[in-house]
Amino acid sequence: MINVQMLETEVAISFVKERFAEHLCQNLNLVKVSSPIAVLDGTGINDELNGVERPVSFPVKALGGQQAQVVHSLAKWKRIRLMDLGVEREKGIVTDMKALRPDEEYTNLHSVYVDQWDWEKCMSESCRTLDYLKTAVNLIYKAMKCTEQEVYKAYPDIEPVLPENIKFIHSQELLDEYPLLTPKERERAASIKHGAIFIIGIGNKLSKGEPHDGRAPDYDDWSTLNEDGYYGLNGDIIVWHPTLECALELSSMGVRVNRDSLMRQLSLKRCEEKAGLHFHKMLLSGMLPQSIGGGIGQSRMCMFMLKKRHIGEVQVGIWSQEERVKMRETGVVLL
Repeated sequence: MINVQMLETEVAISFVKERFAEHLCQNLNLVKVSSPIAVLDGTGINDELNGVERPVSFPVKALGGQQAQVVHSLAKWKRIRLMDLGVEREKGIVTDMKALRPDEEYTNLHSVYVDQWDWEKCMSESCRTLDYLKTAVNLIYKAMKCTEQEVYKAYPDIEPVLPENIKFIHSQELLDEYPLLTPKERERAASIKHGAIFIIGIGNKLSKGEPHDGRAPDYDDWSTLNEDGYYGLNGDIIVWHPTLECALELSSMGVRVNRDSLMRQLSLKRCEEKAGLHFHKMLLSGMLPQSIGGGIGQSRMCMFMLKKRHIGEVQVGIWSQEERVKMRETGVVLL
């Protein structure tokens, strides 16, 4: 017997992914490329996220048992790929990244399986500015707005909610505005107020001595003093999800580190030894192009565009029977 609700959802998921990907490629001048599911251990290529998550590792028999890791994301791999492909400035690549993050806590927004549009674009060293970062964010937001309108046209019951413009705010400004709230509570308050926000400078310590959130030291530049007098050329796109009534992070992105910011951030994180890894040596020797890039969650984008209440409604994840029963009692069918 055909489950009409699930089948209709699958059609809608494909629609959202196809439309957003097309707008993203057009706006940022990206070409879709193939990508790996795993990379070799000891190269420094895998994304370390906050630096505490465990990668899924396994030995490769054909390489004498050398260890490989399922990717967390392709933040650093993409920069090498730009070099390999000889991509010109102001052009870039995007790939459908599939990852496993076994340390993710199960919530309505998290699962072990992660899928995102991982994109990377070549840029000039002279463009390492806050204005350049904001331009890229606005182009992504434009893709979101266009997709939302197309979803509304195809599914009139799903009304658009995104504001006309995305609000830019530095993580220190956010702390100054909500000094008594935790970082997640600040995100919630700001997203309720503005509808869509881009929090700048995630990774560097704020006035209270802690960063807004953790960032690895070797892909985004979170330590350079920008033209607004704050630190960081990176950030997160967060929107207000009206169905769940929560702040929903859709993208982490930023201008990538150059030689100076890499060495500074390795020092700040007390992991200078990483400078000897393959990726880091390539960057420090000037082999890799300057770039800007990020990841945009595919399942989360579908959750937002289709106003779903659980990430299991838009991806086939690993869920306990108790979770499936609990959600079914609220009218939510997990894929």
